[in-house]
Amino acid sequence: MFSGILFRSGFNGYRSFLPFDLIQAFGIDISALSKKENLFLEVYICAHLLFLLYFRCLYLMNDYQFSQLLNHFGLSWDGYRKVRKGVKKRIRRHMHQMGCKTMQEYLAALDQDKEAGSHCELLMTVSVSRFFRDRGLWEILESEILPAIILKNKEAVKCWLAGCACGQEVYSLKIVWDRLGGRNKRLPALEIWATDMNPDYLDKARTGVYHRSSLREAPQALRDIYFESHAKGQFFAVRDTVKKGIFWQVHNLLSDPPATDFQLVFLRNSLLTYYQDELKAPAFEKVVESLDQDGFLIIGAGEKLPSGSRGLLPFAGHPCIFQKEA
Repeated sequence: MFSGILFRSGFNGYRSFLPFDLIQAFGIDISALSKKENLFLEVYICAHLLFLLYFRCLYLMNDYQFSQLLNHFGLSWDGYRKVRKGVKKRIRRHMHQMGCKTMQEYLAALDQDKEAGSHCELLMTVSVSRFFRDRGLWEILESEILPAIILKNKEAVKCWLAGCACGQEVYSLKIVWDRLGGRNKRLPALEIWATDMNPDYLDKARTGVYHRSSLREAPQALRDIYFESHAKGQFFAVRDTVKKGIFWQVHNLLSDPPATDFQLVFLRNSLLTYYQDELKAPAFEKVVESLDQDGFLIIGAGEKLPSGSRGLLPFAGHPCIFQKEA
């Protein structure tokens, strides 16, 4: 409605400074108005626009204010730098709902209201992901890592995808495992723990329907086998056979792992990206402890292990893969 604000003149010999997109939206015929009516309408609409602008400014959030919120939860500026626009929008909406006009008021309200604080933490979560993100990693996983795990674990394999967001990497792992099953007579039972602190993300993951942009790194052959196309190819639904054997669970990465003795843990673009060192280091230590002997840890591209981390050896084939020392 407010796009392309134009300024024109000449109506009844009077210069008008009204936003014409807005006037047209109201269906007003300015040419039929008197000079006095035109002036009254102009003042009224401009006052309304100023009110909207003032109201919006009350809830604008600059980077300094956003960094105050991040520090409140022990979150990292570097991790949120590229995604802060969308997160800020959600937080501004929450501030408005709570009637808080400043960050100081908002932080005080979060401290006083536990439920509001928990809701704010969920608003801070980020769900950016896609199928087979970093294709080279998945190729090594299929050709080297999973065969090595299967060789040592004949009966069962446990995997944990920590901070799994909307489940793209969970299903990517299931697809790779299924492909391995087509080349082997017998695979161990696969047990996947898929966790995230945001229950809305897990609900979407269970549903398993994704926009086509999430599959841009998935080869067409895999799309044909493991997905069903909907809405003329705009969305793809994971087939029911891929959904079996996955335990979806709400879990905060700062708490204890959901289980132990995992042969494979995905910790990509979650704990190591979004948390400050003071919280990251002890939580990461628990993740390493949850690995089985010789278990593998996979982190995100551009991420690095916390300073002073012990018990992991880099895997020669890929900089994002580590193996627990025996």
